[in-house]
Amino acid sequence: MAEIFKGIALFTPGGDLIYCIDKNKQSRWHLDLCAALQEMLGLPEPPHFLVPGYTATIDRWLDPQTQQVRSVAEAYPPVLRYQALLNAVFHTGNIEWQAASWQEGLCDPRVLATYRTLFPQLWEEHDLIVHWEKTGTHWEKTTSDMPTRPETPGYVMRLFVSGNNVATERTLKSLHEILEQSLRHPYTLKVIDVIKYPEQAEADRVSATPTLVKVWPRPIRRIIGDLDNVDKLLQVLSSLEI
Repeated sequence: MAEIFKGIALFTPGGDLIYCIDKNKQSRWHLDLCAALQEMLGLPEPPHFLVPGYTATIDRWLDPQTQQVRSVAEAYPPVLRYQALLNAVFHTGNIEWQAASWQEGLCDPRVLATYRTLFPQLWEEHDLIVHWEKTGTHWEKTTSDMPTRPETPGYVMRLFVSGNNVATERTLKSLHEILEQSLRHPYTLKVIDVIKYPEQAEADRVSATPTLVKVWPRPIRRIIGDLDNVDKLLQVLSSLEI
């Protein structure tokens, strides 16, 4: 008999995915997935604005009349193109996902664009496919064995600078050379000008420049000032470089 469960998936505009499977079918975990995404990507707050348009839900239950397992799989239009990935993570074969009904304007691109400055990580592609399980009152992250798009080791970093000047260019050049020569894993480096985006600096608790923040993998670590020190830099990134 096919497994009976409720599954919920939350996508980002950049294509990352976090999902959960509830075999007891007692919870709808949209808010929990938003909180988990906030923690993973270092967001200033849970991205609840994604729920009306970037979620997919599957419900599998036993029909009491026919004793057959039935399925309802729905995805909002912006994520309907990910059907193959959804079937892979939920192990549902080639089931066809239906477009979920939604009200115009709930996920209007113009409205979403207003969040992009405060949540730039959501528009970046980190190649994340994360399965979150709820045990008691705690969340546990598990790795999905996904041949479609595996989650590979890597870094997500933010470099906070002050203006576009000679010092900034020198810092970028030096940091780029160190990362390219010393890291064994791919990385994403987001450069943020604190003059243009002071709210992002405040959210990341940055009080001086240059500051490099390692957002992923956890724990979050920071290095302030001297980014030419290779040993110190790799020590900050040591959660993967071991």
